[in-house]
Amino acid sequence: MSPKTRLDTDFFGPGDRWQTVAGVDEVGRGCLFGPVVAAVVVLPEAAIAPLQRAGVTDSKQLSQYQREQLYPLICDTAEAVAWGLSSVAEIERWNILQATFLAMRRALTKIDRPLSRCLIDGNQRLPKVSLAQTSVVQGDRHCVTIAAASILAKVWRDRLLERLDDRYPGYGLRQHKGYGTAQHRQAILQFGPTPLHRSHFLRSLLQQPKQISLF
Repeated sequence: MSPKTRLDTDFFGPGDRWQTVAGVDEVGRGCLFGPVVAAVVVLPEAAIAPLQRAGVTDSKQLSQYQREQLYPLICDTAEAVAWGLSSVAEIERWNILQATFLAMRRALTKIDRPLSRCLIDGNQRLPKVSLAQTSVVQGDRHCVTIAAASILAKVWRDRLLERLDDRYPGYGLRQHKGYGTAQHRQAILQFGPTPLHRSHFLRSLLQQPKQISLF
């Protein structure tokens, strides 16, 4: 992280301590395929500087190799980590925003320690959570705990998509991880959508009349 990056403690409230503040982030909101995945990370203060030096930042700014190298370091130094996901069926039923909130809540419920606050990437508060929370715009760049969560969520979901590539060959899931690349869109047109494609997303993406028959 840059020396100009704000400190995680800038977003703490009165009485918050490192061991009781969790960073929360998600990955997969903009995908055409697969679940949305959230991760939660609780870090000790002593881990912050080493993680910064190691290069922990917004997962989108890192290569797959860098994320894979940082993943075990974060898991080994964290006080607690957890993941939650929302399925394609839940995304279709509730919409992507509500499904994202659901994945975050599921991850938070898996943390086996009392929390005083969660720091959430973005500008929205997490509904149906009594825990104090702070929304941080570009939090994966400003908070080490949120950045760590972004890496854990990204690596976990990428590994899932690589396994699903074996179940659904021909779509290139291992390469694009479910995002709407030209390769992915062409594969959908050629083979049709799988049960794990998000039909609402596809309808908005594939507008030509000849493509409507896919649904």
